[in-house]
Amino acid sequence: MEDFFKYLTTNQEDKEWGISFNVVGCATVKPGAIYPSPEHPTGYFFQWENGRILSEYQINYITEGKGILETKSGKFHINSGTIMLIKPGMWHRYRPERKTGWTEHYIGIEGDIVERLFKNPILNSKTPIIECGLKESFIDCYYKIFELAQKERPGFQLISSGIAIRLLGSLVSYVKNRHFKGTALELAMENAKFIIRENVDKEINFKELASSLNLGYSYFRKMFKKHTGVSPGQYHLHLRLMRAKELLLSTDMSIKEVAYETGFESTHYFSRLYKNKMGVPPSEVRKK
Repeated sequence: MEDFFKYLTTNQEDKEWGISFNVVGCATVKPGAIYPSPEHPTGYFFQWENGRILSEYQINYITEGKGILETKSGKFHINSGTIMLIKPGMWHRYRPERKTGWTEHYIGIEGDIVERLFKNPILNSKTPIIECGLKESFIDCYYKIFELAQKERPGFQLISSGIAIRLLGSLVSYVKNRHFKGTALELAMENAKFIIRENVDKEINFKELASSLNLGYSYFRKMFKKHTGVSPGQYHLHLRLMRAKELLLSTDMSIKEVAYETGFESTHYFSRLYKNKMGVPPSEVRKK
């Protein structure tokens, strides 16, 4: 994509939506070039000696070249395939190496939803970079946002906000799973999820499951939770309840039959658990 940057205006509807875009752009900074470009307005341009502080979140994906980022937390070397996460009120400065330059893709966003998303421990880490490599799915998010911003049709901010959420969600998912990729442990976790899904209507002995995967139970439970975010038991229960919801909505089966079909021997226990976990009793779901 050719170099461009665009500073965007937001209306009240955009702000009330929870995510609004202030700036988007991409640039290939050639070796030895002045950085940042003096064409940027005062709020974004900075002198290296002083650095800068923004009032928005910026997500900057470096896809070529090398450089450096400095914050109050320290100095971070930036390589191709690194995403920099700049937060409001955070003093920082960054630049490409003069010998290599770099290619950057960036978005500047703000809003209530953004603030809530950045409370995630991964996005709120003291380390403001994520070394994710060159991911087609990541750069696709940037290109889709750029295309919408360049056309600037009514409602483009609202559509772009969903793509920004997808980008941030993909980043969190990548960090949570990067230690598993291509390993025997990843295969074991995938096998465990498959077995659990295949036995959604049955009771599962997770100690036996761990043993069948040649893993100690404590280690299996710890790694499964790290891989999925929940324990094996909670993962199994969630699948059972989602299957029950599907049956309640799409079949004429009685609640007793649904309970039995999803492995619950007691209709009373099923109804109480369903209401506790899903927020409404099965009878209300059936009415809908």
